[in-house]
Amino acid sequence: MNPGSDLETQVMELIIHAGAARSDAMEALRAARNRQWPQAEALLAEASAAARLAHRIQTRLIGEDQGQGKIPVNLIMVHAQDHLMNAMLARELVDEIIALHRDIDALQRRENHDDTL
Repeated sequence: MNPGSDLETQVMELIIHAGAARSDAMEALRAARNRQWPQAEALLAEASAAARLAHRIQTRLIGEDQGQGKIPVNLIMVHAQDHLMNAMLARELVDEIIALHRDIDALQRRENHDDTL
């Protein structure tokens, strides 16, 4: 197998998994906005799993490079790293925003309960 081809495959897999992680995180946020808590949690778990797969690929590539420039840095590699970092940030921010949605939901429920008394 052509070593460059294997690298290209790994980079594309990193992009695919990172993209899935970001997409799942955003879907989780939409579910939370609609108070679909179990679905939001399931999607967050899927986002985390996809991010872990992408991160493993990144870690493997870093190990293969050994800080010596053995792996060529090209536009697609930079694109892959960008996807991963965006996915990781999205996952963290979505987690916090979902917590805020839960707090808002609890306050609204408490307010509605107080209004019925």
